[in-house]
Amino acid sequence: MTIHSALTKLSLLLGDRLSRSKSDLNNHGQSETYFPLTPPDAVAYPDTTLEVSEILKICHAEDCPVVAWGAGTSLEGHALATQGGICLDMIRMSQIGDLRIEDFAATVGPGITRESLNQELRTTGLFFPVDPGANASLGGMAATRASGTTSVRYGTMRDNVLGLTVVLADGRIVKTGGPVRKSSSGYDLTALFLGSEGTLGIITSLTLRLQSQPEAISAASCAFENMDAAIETVITTIQYGIPMARIEFVDAATAGAFNAYAGTKLPETPHLLVEFHGSERAVAEDAKRFGEIVEEMGGTGFDWSDKPEDRTALWRIRHNAYYACLALRPGAFALVTDVCVPISELAKAVRETRADIDASPLIGPILGHVGDGNFHAILLIDRENEGEVAEAKRLAQAMAERAISLGGTITGEHGIGLGKRHLMAQEHGQEAWDLMGQIKNALDPTGILNPGKIVP
Repeated sequence: MTIHSALTKLSLLLGDRLSRSKSDLNNHGQSETYFPLTPPDAVAYPDTTLEVSEILKICHAEDCPVVAWGAGTSLEGHALATQGGICLDMIRMSQIGDLRIEDFAATVGPGITRESLNQELRTTGLFFPVDPGANASLGGMAATRASGTTSVRYGTMRDNVLGLTVVLADGRIVKTGGPVRKSSSGYDLTALFLGSEGTLGIITSLTLRLQSQPEAISAASCAFENMDAAIETVITTIQYGIPMARIEFVDAATAGAFNAYAGTKLPETPHLLVEFHGSERAVAEDAKRFGEIVEEMGGTGFDWSDKPEDRTALWRIRHNAYYACLALRPGAFALVTDVCVPISELAKAVRETRADIDASPLIGPILGHVGDGNFHAILLIDRENEGEVAEAKRLAQAMAERAISLGGTITGEHGIGLGKRHLMAQEHGQEAWDLMGQIKNALDPTGILNPGKIVP
């Protein structure tokens, strides 16, 4: 039983949809961040759930590792085939299978991206709200339990996936949940597979919760003298119950990166980027109340706009923050980390992280979805320089350990992948981490599904 014999059988099943070209292997062996090129032995392009089942039956019998691939936008090396085998590219499974407008639900293939889905939904009055910034695939977003800029209002993938079709390691097909809004029937298998990063099964369809497109949307940015004032504004806004759709934080270094990359003219100080959704009256009232808080906290440059082109420009800048930060050091790679802490501890966590980075020789802008306590550091490194890589990992470790000590988590949305597995016992305790391993062994006893990720 070898990878080679599995590929021989898969070639008969898939024909030219099993690729071994060098360019294809390299395209599926790279990461958005600092991890080295790790190509698989082959790339498979399935069309249907039944075909995925047949692929996994072969791989299970032949002990061939299988790693699922969506859009390749993950940041912790989740989709790298560290033990070889096949990369299962889900791009051909990108259809909308069942759109239930009256139920505010849609069943889709795992390869469709969030932007493509929302393009298809634009005439229905509905949209899918989870926005991680990258144009990620919905299957990948479910597998990493992603969130993003809108999670403060609409929740994460955990809140917006109603059901799944999953193929297990031995080829069994399991369906979980459905278009109903609630159920108390048995174990929550949908939640089990969300965030499992392809280690428990391969997601082949998702039933998603949709939202009504808001009547009115208004957005703005505002500047602050220091991070504490910006974060205190966020905390006060939440305490007052003002319903934000997005509230993003960028530090002075990130504001400078925006100016250099996009030609903006932001003061190089901490900023909040904010958006409200609702009726015209509600949005106007929320904007007024938020503006009063900003003024009390010493914020400046506060200017609302409900013009679509202005809002699009604002969020395009935020979504391109990663590339703007990379441009601060041309040729560099990034170690991108994220942590999430209770809102009451957010100012302390950001302040101490900023101090750590300032004391380091590395460039490291900070930004995040501060409405839910989640923030990121983008640590720029020469990945061939062992000293810089080690320093970036030290800073990331300090962020993670600080988050744990403050009652938070080592990752709010990026997931575990390769980069954070060594921290799992520290966050969850050895017993809980071992239990995750037992669940993995029960569903994937031969360990072919995304080996080397998440579990002991």
